[in-house]
Amino acid sequence: MPPNKTRKKTKHPLRKSRSNTPAKFKKVAEGLPRSRTKQDTMIGLLRQPRGVTISAMMKATGWQQHSVRGFLAGVVCKKLGLTLTSEKIEGERVYRIIAGKPSKAKSKDADLGLPSRGAAVD
Repeated sequence: MPPNKTRKKTKHPLRKSRSNTPAKFKKVAEGLPRSRTKQDTMIGLLRQPRGVTISAMMKATGWQQHSVRGFLAGVVCKKLGLTLTSEKIEGERVYRIIAGKPSKAKSKDADLGLPSRGAAVD
C-alpha cells in the first residue's frame, strides 16, 4: 500500500456496540442514594446499645477476623475518629461506639510524648 493512502477502519462483524453494555456498568445518576455499604453495616452494628461481637461482625460482612479488627482500628478509630469501647460480657468481647463527641485522632508522636512535627524544639 502506498504511504500516502490511509487504511479505512472497518467494523468487526462480531463486536457489539458500546450502547449495549449492561446496566450495572452504566454510570449511576447523581443524587440517588447509594446502596448500603459494609462500612454502613458495621457502623450500624457498633452503634447498637448492646454492642456487637467480632463473630457477629464477621457474619454480617463476610470478612475474616483480622479484617474486622483492622476495620475497627483503621477506619472506626483513626479515619472516622469515633470512640470505640470494648468489654467482656459473659466471656465474649463486645464492641460499641459511644454516642457523643468523636475522639480526636492522636498522632504517634503525641503518644510518645514527642513534640509535634514542625514544632520548634528548644
